[in-house]
This record gives sequence, structure tokens and C-alpha cells, in this order.
Amino acid sequence: MAELHELSALEQGAAVRSGEVGVVELVEHHLARIARLNPESHAFLTVTVEQARAAARAFAGSEFEQASPLAGVPTAIKDQLGVPGTPTTFGSAAFRDHRPEIESAGTALLRRGGLISLGKTNLPEFAAGLYTDNDLTGSVRSPWDRTRTAGGSSGGAAVAVATGLVPVAHGTDGGGSIRIPSSACGLFGLKASRGRVSNGPNGIDVTGLSCHGPLARTVRDAAAFLDVLAIPQTGDPYRAQQLPPGQTYLAAADAEPGRLRIGAYATGAGPEAARAYREAIDLLVGLGHDVIEIENPAEPAVAEAFAVVWSIQQLHHQVPPEREELLRPISRWWREFGRQVTGERLFAALATLQLGGRRALTAFAPYDAILTPTLAQLPPSPDWFTAPDDRLVELARQGEVSPYAGLFNVTGQPAASLPLHWTEDGFPVGVTLAGRPAGEAQLLSLSAQLEAARPWAHRRPPVPADV
Repeated sequence: MAELHELSALEQGAAVRSGEVGVVELVEHHLARIARLNPESHAFLTVTVEQARAAARAFAGSEFEQASPLAGVPTAIKDQLGVPGTPTTFGSAAFRDHRPEIESAGTALLRRGGLISLGKTNLPEFAAGLYTDNDLTGSVRSPWDRTRTAGGSSGGAAVAVATGLVPVAHGTDGGGSIRIPSSACGLFGLKASRGRVSNGPNGIDVTGLSCHGPLARTVRDAAAFLDVLAIPQTGDPYRAQQLPPGQTYLAAADAEPGRLRIGAYATGAGPEAARAYREAIDLLVGLGHDVIEIENPAEPAVAEAFAVVWSIQQLHHQVPPEREELLRPISRWWREFGRQVTGERLFAALATLQLGGRRALTAFAPYDAILTPTLAQLPPSPDWFTAPDDRLVELARQGEVSPYAGLFNVTGQPAASLPLHWTEDGFPVGVTLAGRPAGEAQLLSLSAQLEAARPWAHRRPPVPADV
């Protein structure tokens, strides 16, 4: 058998069920890799060693043994979700000592599905950036090229999966935060539909922009992870149409998608992004799909409204006045921007997002899926964003790198980044496929077909000698 960390999440789950591998052995193997690799990679902000060991010891014969195909499999949780008694920092020095008392819905669902969390993964402060860099650990960089950012905001999760610290990890995506780091780290990353994964009775989901989802090596692993998370909760403000009883997203990934009509655009793509986009079109056509290039329906007013709403979201974190100085300059800038937004302006921004999203969905309606590059250019060094010491320049540069992702948060469609292209020197370049609203099943089926035609899971970044 291959090294344990080289197995997919589903393969690890199957080995547990067959008795070939014990859960304690599986968890200890991954904890050892984390101990070796995390000091340099900064993938984890907190490693919950004792909690993971206790969960592994309690697993045998437990009610979780057949809870899902991923029961007994190690995972990690982005440090936005609360785990009682465990540090939940939101990537901020101001919350270094924060330990919530209430378990978030996402962590509870993963625990009930039998997955074992090894800790909390890294993110930029308050998840507000497409590069992961904070005052707790410093930069999180792509394992494929450590001069480049791993992306954000689920950058720690992406590095954890890419380097075999866990086989699949939880992420959130409010404007590309799963898809961007998946592209930078050579993974499959899925932002679920609005209302697919609940924030639970104690979560807040006012704007509907942020969605949960998996980062994984394979489409099937991501589908199985989504099956664990996609359970509606009482009082959800949004609820995506559910699968028929007895059907699963894992089964959807194993189904043939049929012949699909796919719209495509790549406005402003740089050379490598354009190559990835063209190769994806050729692959889709070769698989029998119809690809029609269309105009980008994103409206400038929507981007402006997104910034207004985003600034208000940054005020969700209640920072004591005496700790504001611990925030990074970009966080203070966002929060000050948000404090200047009037109720009238916020209402207008929310209306603009809703109407702009509807118009985009109308433009997308003739198509089963939409293809774009994930990023317009290769991810740069984190320092490139902050070098001018001007927050507006920093924001403009983030927009230059990622001009496509945010629209699918506005529309609420499911969207995935697939690592179909690699540069000549071996750096991954993702393309994005967005499905119809609540259309994860068809999107996973199409993604799995592309993975089978051009596999990527065998590609692994260089890391120090295996433990």
C-alpha cells in the first residue's frame, strides 16, 4: 500500500472500514507530518493533538463507524469556525486568546460524520484577502513555488491538503476563498451553492455571499465531504434545493454528465490563464460538449457594491477599542470604510448585488455550466500586494489577480476550480466551472469527467523527506 498520506480521503476511509488501517495509526501518521512540515508551511494555526488522539481512540466501535465513507479520516477546519475550548483566531492577533464556548454547525456536522479534525487552518485576518498572511504566523506560500502566495482566504487549508497533512479540508468562500488557493496549490476546490451548507442556529448569513466547501485532491473526495456538510438546519435563511432521497453527491460524481452546453469567457486573462482556458475548452469539446464563448456579464456597479457590503462584513467581528491597534492596516482600512457607510448606501449596495446577480444568471441561463480562468495571472508574492503601502493599490492589485471569482458568490451558483493546466516549470493553473443554481450534482459529474480525462491527483509538490 502507498504511504498513508498518499491515499485519497475515500481510500483512507475504505482502509479504516476494512481494518487494514487503524484510526489511531492514521491520525498519528498525519500528526507526525504536521509536526514536521507545519513549522515552515504555516498551514495550521492550531494543531489539536490531544483532541485528535482522543477522538481516534474513541472511534473504534463508535456510532460514527458507518456514518459516512469518510468516517475515521483526518481533516482540518478553517479557523473561522468555532470549536469549544479551542483557539479560534480568525487569523487576527486581536483574537489570539479567543476560545468560543459554542460549537459551530460545520464542525458539528464533520464530527457527526466521523471525520477527525487535527486542528484549525490558517487564513488572512478576518478572511479578508486573496493572499494568506497575518501577524500570527506570517505568510502561507504555495508548496509548488514558495515565492508565491498560497492564495486566500482558505490558504492554510489548501497547503494542508497539497502537502498531505490531511487528505481533505474545510474552507469558506466569500469571493473566491476556496477556488483561489485551490488554483495556487493544485487542488480541486468547490464553493457550494448559497444555502447548501448551513451556518447553523448560531451562525449569521446576512449577505449570502460566503459559502462553505471542500478542498481536496480528487473530485470524489470533495463530493463525499459535501455529503457530510450538506444537511439543512432549522431556520436557515437560504436553502438550496436538496437532492432526491437516497441520492448523494458522491454518486453524482460517478455519473456521466451527458452532453452539456457550456458558456465561456476569459476577459483580461494573462498568458498562462489564457492557455489554461483554451486547453479547457479543447478538452471539453473533445469530450463532446458544446462550448460557446460569451460576454462577461459582470457589471462595474456590482463590484463597487460588493466592496461596500464587504466593508460592513468586516465590522461583524467585535474588536475592543484597545485591541484595534493589533489589527493589520488592511483590516483597519476596511473597518473604517464600513463605519462611513450609511444605511441608505448599504441598502442600495445590497439591491445592486441582488439585481446584478439576477441579470448575470439570466445571461447564464442558456448554459449548463460557465467556464472562466480561476485567476487572471499566476499568484504573486504576498509582498507584491502590500509593497505600495496604499490600501487602494493593494485592493486594486487583488482585483487584477482575481477578477472572475466574486460574481459567482453574488449569483450564489456552485463553482469549482480544477487544476487542469500546469506551466512549463510545473506550477498549477486552475480553471473555474460554475454550475446552475443548486446544481452541484451536475457540476461534480462534469468535473469528475474532466479529472478522468486529464488526471491531476498524482502530482505532488516537493516537500521535505516523508516522515
